[in-house]
Formats: sequence, structure tokens, C-alpha cells
Amino acid sequence: MSTWMLCSLALLWCLIIYHHLIYPIIMLRLQQRAVERAPQTPSDSALKRVTIVVPAYNEAGVIADKIRNVASLDYPSDKLKLVIACDGCKDNTAALAREVAAEWQAEHLNIQIIEFKENHGKVALLNRLIPEVNADIVALSDASALISIDALKLAHQHFEDPQVGVVAATYTLLNPGSEGEQRYWDYQINIKRGEAAIGSPIGVHGALYLFRSHLFQPMPADTINDDFILPMEIVCRGYEARYDCNLVALELEKASLNMDSQRRTRIAAGNLQQLLRLPKLLSPMLGGTAFSFLSGKALRALMPLILLTQLIVSALLALDSEAFLILTILQLTGIVLARLSLLLPERLLNRYRFLKPIKIVFYLINGYYSSLIGTLRYLLGLDRGHWQSVSKS
Repeated sequence: MSTWMLCSLALLWCLIIYHHLIYPIIMLRLQQRAVERAPQTPSDSALKRVTIVVPAYNEAGVIADKIRNVASLDYPSDKLKLVIACDGCKDNTAALAREVAAEWQAEHLNIQIIEFKENHGKVALLNRLIPEVNADIVALSDASALISIDALKLAHQHFEDPQVGVVAATYTLLNPGSEGEQRYWDYQINIKRGEAAIGSPIGVHGALYLFRSHLFQPMPADTINDDFILPMEIVCRGYEARYDCNLVALELEKASLNMDSQRRTRIAAGNLQQLLRLPKLLSPMLGGTAFSFLSGKALRALMPLILLTQLIVSALLALDSEAFLILTILQLTGIVLARLSLLLPERLLNRYRFLKPIKIVFYLINGYYSSLIGTLRYLLGLDRGHWQSVSKS
């Protein structure tokens, strides 16, 4: 049995344990110590101008609720604008938007509906629209996410500090696609709070985040995760990002297993891309932010490859060791069962309570399976120019 292979496997397992157990424990402790800032209600005259930009691709099912939601926000109508950018929609999103904009409850809202005949992709859309925004603050929001009524005023409190460049909302699900998905986002909230306690949150969720308009810089056309690259570029320039648990974006859409798999594949490719494009986030000058990026996002980007490598090393060691043979068989069995679970109806898995922990494990395994596909496709240069146009968020 090769000593270097054993040492390599030990190192890989240490990285896996650190990323999945030790780092989350550290973040949990930090988020419990996080101090919530006391809210201060500014006068309407002191509020900054805000433009909410909503990129929309075939959003006929949710666009009406989105407009009515924005129309109900607690913010002066003369300082709020909503831009609905229909990116080559093949349904009647634009027509529905105009119809709802004419309703009495939305008639006070300054709303601009822009139609593009062809689908350019979200990044191209943002690069074109944001430089034209005539407001102090830009809020980017998904069409399928409802914004809490006091969100803009809460965000304004953070922007009173001139060092704050980005404010991130908390992402919540109305109808989680699975138990694993709900647990995953609960976990993400704790991680984000921990990150914010020692620096800036590492990335934001595209459902809702806000930034100072003059800090926007056009993104490369092949950017995958714009909701990471855009805010973290601002952080790299010395500004602070803040995460507010009271500022909420509620996701209306229920993700199917196929949608969740596609999302995880895209995010994994984006994680690797942002690690390669923003090594500045590893600078010790960024303190806690650099620690969070290294322990969270950087290791997350490499984790599919780390897991694959440890499986290969375990299999090689299994040639000379019964213990590693059993370990390898157990890993492969878990992967096969997790993939087969996707073929079973959800109601069957929900029938028995004892299956809940197994469902969560299967969700993690399937998530990493999708992440590995996304990582390998990015490394091989497949579909790099396609990512920005396949997703509406």
C-alpha cells in the first residue's frame, strides 16, 4: 500500500471534513454572536432614489404578482422605478406586465417595460441596462421572488454608511422542492450570517440584492454567476457588503428535481469561474472576507474534484486492502442509490419518517453529482458561451 496515496487520501478527507463540518460550526458560532443593527426610520425626503431591475424570460406565470408586489412596497413612489426587461420572451410576459401596470393599485408606480426581440442572456441585459439607470441605488430582483414590504427602507439604512456598496437579502422558499433543498437554504442562511459577522457575505442571491449604481462595472459576456461576480467585484474595490435577515426575498417557484440539477450544474461551473477570476478575494487585506471565501466558496468550487479524487484513490487502495474495498463499495452504492432515488415518486419518500435523513444525504450526493458535471464541463470548455442565456435567474 503506497504511503503517498494514504497521505493524499488523508489530506483530501481533512479538506472534506473541514469544509462540511468544521467551517459550518465556526460560522454557526459567529452568526450567533452577530449583532443586529437597530432600525432607524429615515424621513421620505432623505431616501435615495431606487430603480428595481427585473430581467424576465417567459415569466407570464409570475410577472403580475411581481408588479403588484413592487407597487405595495413601503417607499415613496417618486423615488422608486421598476424596469421589466423582457429578454426575447416567447410568451405574453410583456403584455401581462402592461395590463397589470394599468391597474389602479399599480398606477402610481413608475414602471418601464422594455421588450427585446431576441434572447441576449441576463449578463448582456444587465450590461446594457444598468449604465442607463438614473438612480442612486440599483436593486436586482428575480421575477419569481416577492420582496418584503419594508425591504427598500431597510436597505437604505445600510447605505447610510458610505463604505457599504452592496446589501444582500435573505432568500426563502414558499414551496421547497424537497426536504434537502429546504435544509440546504437554512444552512446557507447561517453561513451568510457568519460571513457577515467577520466581513462581507460571500456572494448574494439573485432573488434580491442592491448596490450603488455608480459602482457597477460591465461583466464579461461569459459570466455565469452574475450575482457573485458583480457584488464581489465591488467588495474587491474596498467596499463592504452587508447581509440582512430582515430583508427578505420569497421565492414563488417550486423547483423540480430537473430544475434543481440544472441549477447546481450551472452554479458549480460558476464557482470555478469566479475562483479563477477573483483571486483578489483571497488577499489577507480582506481579513474575514478572505477567510470565508477560502473556506467556503474556494473549497466549494474544488469540492467536486476533491470528492472524485478521493474516490479514485480509495479504489486504487482497494486493490491491496479489504477495508478500502469495503469503503469504495459503500461510496459507489450510495451514489447509485442516490441517482436511483430520482426515479421514485416524492410521495413515496415522504411516507416514512425514517427516510428523511436518507433523503438529505441523497440530496447532497445528487447535488455533488450535478456539480461535478458542471465543473468538468467548464474545465473542458463546453458551453462556456451558453450559460448566460439558459437561465432566467
